[in-house]
Amino acid sequence: MSFADNSCRLITPLSQRKRETVQVETAGELPPASHGFDELTNPLVGSSPRMRIVRALIVKLATNNSTVLIAGESGTGKELAARAIHQMSARRDLSFVPVNCSAIPEELLESELFGHVRGAFTGAINTRQGRFQLASGGTLFLKEIGEMSPKLQVKLLRVLQERQFEPVGGDHAIQVDVRVIAATNRDLREAVREGRFREDLFYRLNVLPLELPSLREREGDIPVLIRYFLHLHLRLKNKGALLIDSPAMATLRRYHWPGNVREMENLIERVVVLNDDGLIRVGDLPDYVVNNSAPQHQRSMAATLPSEGVDLDDILEKIENGFIEQALQRTRGNKTMAAELLNLNRTTFFERLRKKGMLRLAKTNTSCAESVGEMTNQKFSLTQPSRRLSELRHTHKRFRSSCS
Repeated sequence: MSFADNSCRLITPLSQRKRETVQVETAGELPPASHGFDELTNPLVGSSPRMRIVRALIVKLATNNSTVLIAGESGTGKELAARAIHQMSARRDLSFVPVNCSAIPEELLESELFGHVRGAFTGAINTRQGRFQLASGGTLFLKEIGEMSPKLQVKLLRVLQERQFEPVGGDHAIQVDVRVIAATNRDLREAVREGRFREDLFYRLNVLPLELPSLREREGDIPVLIRYFLHLHLRLKNKGALLIDSPAMATLRRYHWPGNVREMENLIERVVVLNDDGLIRVGDLPDYVVNNSAPQHQRSMAATLPSEGVDLDDILEKIENGFIEQALQRTRGNKTMAAELLNLNRTTFFERLRKKGMLRLAKTNTSCAESVGEMTNQKFSLTQPSRRLSELRHTHKRFRSSCS
């Protein structure tokens, strides 16, 4: 059971109520942190296959100092995932320093990152340390790295390669011991192809990739997150129990959440603040939620039949094969989780793989994913070192060679 499940208690509705409702009662305090993620768990709440993989990967990424590149849509919790990596690492007692590369003009970002010496430019009346120095010994989080200018990309590349830099206007290199975690909501591979992002910097950043799923890809976690945010904001706003009727909950579950977890939290906070009678109805939800409640992936499936017709069986076969391959890739070859993503019985999924001649591909992917699959087992503790971890690290090279 997830941390969010424990944060709320579902009460059987009173018999005199005509509509089915779900009641959330605050308990005064949030429950003890689970899985070692502490209060950083908001976007990491959930038990969907994708989130189990994400949590397991965060544990692995926290055990070393290599650079991490977190990819995901806006609002999926990239900064909170970065904080979780830092808090679970050996650097947890030192600084976590975030920098939003898209929010600072280019002419100021260089000084912000690397500092400057007195007199380096107009207004530089004092020598100032940059974020790299402030994060010394800890973690520097570069948010929206895809927005960084080509000039600064060159300087960042040097820091990652040589672990030293020169402040603006300075002539002496400064050594730095910082773990860099970068994040982007853009496709950096496409940016590299278009010449907007340096290829050598991309590979320096993408040593340990982590992809956060959108809320549309983890629909089963939506009720859990709704309950979690209800509990959180009821407590923060010092309000009593709140009821959600079934039509309202169904509308929230169908909504496609383009803003992901951030949008959900903002909406739940709004509902909690504005509600006066203790019951959330469909009418209490914004019009854009009610009117756009059809899942986005269903709307995007619409297609026009060409005048010459199509080979329907061939098209359906390609679509099915594509979804199977994506499911295996997303679950790192774990066939049980892939079957869950496709809403298929495990036996049925295996039979389809066999008929399509895809079992060999699945086995290859599975060997590469064995370490992750081990960690997503329900008996695996994210707060206590596993005896298997040393074995997994010992056999890491063998997994990599088998995947090459």
